[in-house]
Amino acid sequence: MSLFIERKSIRKLPGTVIKAVPIPEPELIQGFGFRNKVGSICKKAGYKSVLLVTDETLFSLGLHKKVESSLKRNGINYSIFHSINEEPNVEIVEAGRKAALDCEAECIIALGGGSVLDSSKIISASAKHSHLPMSYFLLKFAMCPGGTLPMINIPSTAGTGAECTVGVVVKNSDGVKTSTVVVGLTITHVILDSELIINAPRDVTAWCAIDALSHGLEGLMADVGSSEDDIFKSRECVRLILENLPILLEDPQNIEARQATLLAANYGGNAINKQLAGYVHAFAHSIGALYHIPHGKAIAWCLLPVMKAQEHERYKQLSELYAHCYPGKVCEDEVDAADKLLAKIASLLRACGLEKDCSVLEDADFDKLVEMIDADSINYSPSRTFTDSEVRMILDQIRRGN
Repeated sequence: MSLFIERKSIRKLPGTVIKAVPIPEPELIQGFGFRNKVGSICKKAGYKSVLLVTDETLFSLGLHKKVESSLKRNGINYSIFHSINEEPNVEIVEAGRKAALDCEAECIIALGGGSVLDSSKIISASAKHSHLPMSYFLLKFAMCPGGTLPMINIPSTAGTGAECTVGVVVKNSDGVKTSTVVVGLTITHVILDSELIINAPRDVTAWCAIDALSHGLEGLMADVGSSEDDIFKSRECVRLILENLPILLEDPQNIEARQATLLAANYGGNAINKQLAGYVHAFAHSIGALYHIPHGKAIAWCLLPVMKAQEHERYKQLSELYAHCYPGKVCEDEVDAADKLLAKIASLLRACGLEKDCSVLEDADFDKLVEMIDADSINYSPSRTFTDSEVRMILDQIRRGN
């Protein structure tokens, strides 16, 4: 059996598997400066000691201090672990587990971006099941019967949605990035605090938002039998970005727009949990890894060529999405609505400053990239399976900015 037929035959398997994984349903708390509510949440839950996990940058900027003050006001004992870097490895996570055990933490508070949030998931799981070796928590599925230590997650970026996802990426002992699903992850609260992102640089704002946009889009394109609630959240994810990112590109201090992008990212995280990503991410992961391109920008280059290659499979979903984002706008038919939606996205990418072509792509790398994209794509349930020749064609379109 050819590799294409094999990939095609298991296309729906990831979507089936993910439905068997218990998904956290945390309470969502939203507002500027609202991380100062952590202490009262912990007091109400009856926690006596907690571990606050953050990264070196946020700690040096003092953005953890509102959380710290809130814990002090409410009489909660705490320790701070701030050794997380951009690419955390198993040694850092092991040190985090030790910090949690040393302070007898009853809860993990994660303040940061994807690296902090992912590391904290492993810390919360491994501290609860401390008899197991750390290598266990880097397996493809880390089973945690009885759950993990409860988590309160406070994202400092508006893109990944990692504050609510069960997936984790950390480097193993060989320095290789590994993807893990924590089965039984316990997240009790998510706090979306726009104060943390109000001063984010323009490029960070843009590419994080485009990453979130892609989560909502790919969730709607996925062949997973989505619930109405999940469809609504994915549509809202897209609408919120299309509506609010242009505002932030002109007025970065707009608190309401900042808050809206945080909610969009959270809805995008729901899409990852319930609907998975798709070929946009398979292309972006591969191109980003080979050429060291930031994830959000790699997503931006891949988004339209990959979406266009699948749109005829999903005209209905895209036309309904256009109607959700632009109610009252008249279209000739589903094809017209889908084209208008993709045109809106193209306009937004230009406003973000995306160069038309991804010129770093080289013909000599296409064979390797095809292999990488094929391997990554089996983690998703896309609307259809691309042949290797289609993958090469799309790579060429990304390179030329078609």
